[in-house]
Amino acid sequence: MDLNGKVAVITGASGGIGSVTALRMAQGGAKVVVGYNSKREEADKVVASLPGSGHRAMRIPMLETAVIRDVAATVERDFGRCDVLVNCAGFTRPVPHADLEALTDDLIDAVFQANVRGPFATIRAFAPLMKKSGDAVIVNISSVAAISGSGSSIAYGASKAALDTMSLSLARVLGPEIRVMTVSPAAVDTAFVPGRTTAMVEKVAASTPLKRVVQADEVAQAIMAAVTHLTSSTGWIIPVDGGKLVG
Repeated sequence: MDLNGKVAVITGASGGIGSVTALRMAQGGAKVVVGYNSKREEADKVVASLPGSGHRAMRIPMLETAVIRDVAATVERDFGRCDVLVNCAGFTRPVPHADLEALTDDLIDAVFQANVRGPFATIRAFAPLMKKSGDAVIVNISSVAAISGSGSSIAYGASKAALDTMSLSLARVLGPEIRVMTVSPAAVDTAFVPGRTTAMVEKVAASTPLKRVVQADEVAQAIMAAVTHLTSSTGWIIPVDGGKLVG
């Protein structure tokens, strides 16, 4: 896919993976909607850093379906199209897997609302507009925790497994106009997980075959590949994990 003249909407684009993906998309020629929840200042900085013109920061809260629908309507009115949707927004909080009592009902609900319901609500809102493109792509950001059962908490891994299954189902029902792909990183050196240090990420990376930390831009490159190069693929999961799953 040639991104010139295309429109890409990225949720969670004020964060590490999302902001680098926004840069990659803009470098490819797309107009980018930088989605954020509460970090408007960071989103504005991302917009200001992007090459090209026509980019915009818009609040896309994963827990507010009505607002998500309003954003989709605004994108249709102001841009006239949506060719790429990247669901980068998510939530987690570290809980030791053995501490079952610490994984409260409220925390489980919050994780699943942000990581499963939110992406689904966003796809549901944007799908009619994306179908008009006839050649659109959705990329959901999952995690190898969905397969390995590891990660910051049991709920987090379970929510990402749900996202993987949801993506497979959506690939079936949204084709042929929309492809649905999933990119699954291992621990990435960003501030996504509260309290996780670079040293902790390096320790995890040391156990993988490639023995190095996955960088946010490597995840962004996989997202770009799913959008621009793997044009006959849908429903597939692309691991970006340094070989963690085979290690």
